[in-house]
Amino acid sequence: MSQQATIFVVDDDEAIRNALLSVGTLLGHPVRTFPSAEAFLEANQQDQPGCLVLDIKMPGMTGLELQRKLLDANCALPVIMISGHADVRIAVETMTLGAVTLLEKPFGLDELLSNVRKAIAKDQENRSQSEESNLAKIRVSALTSKEREVLTLISQGLTNREMADQLGLSIRAVEDRRSRLMKKVQARSINDLVRILLATENPQDS
Repeated sequence: MSQQATIFVVDDDEAIRNALLSVGTLLGHPVRTFPSAEAFLEANQQDQPGCLVLDIKMPGMTGLELQRKLLDANCALPVIMISGHADVRIAVETMTLGAVTLLEKPFGLDELLSNVRKAIAKDQENRSQSEESNLAKIRVSALTSKEREVLTLISQGLTNREMADQLGLSIRAVEDRRSRLMKKVQARSINDLVRILLATENPQDS
């Protein structure tokens, strides 16, 4: 059973933290609030599904520093950055680091709800792609060296005849290897096989 997406809020302003609790009620997601970036890191929630609503300027570690730290730790939790006084340089940096958006205080509830929905959907998509990538890698790793050889040639667009000529095999032998590898990776068509190959190269999982 998959875990429910949680809305994590990191802001040193208690009033903001309390106000954001209503977002979870409206969207049907639990909300966990933290008064500092350090408190969020200590709680070790980085691997949990959901999104992070993060204030840029806080005492101690700033929101921008936390965003960089999470990226360094390969945490893909989508970030919604909020600020009462963000300049252009900070806005550009946080978006470059992958934030879903930067909301300037005071922001409207509808705007926040829309971006939280977007962030949670992004997290679900990222996790789905990562799961698909891991499964594809497991299946491909089960192939023999000879089957991988055929897989490589298929990915290069070679026909059975061209593969047979290159490998010094009969077309029947190539067809047999191709059939076995398709079964092992659970590909019912070339389109399935291409999707599996792309999944093994998924940058989200790297």
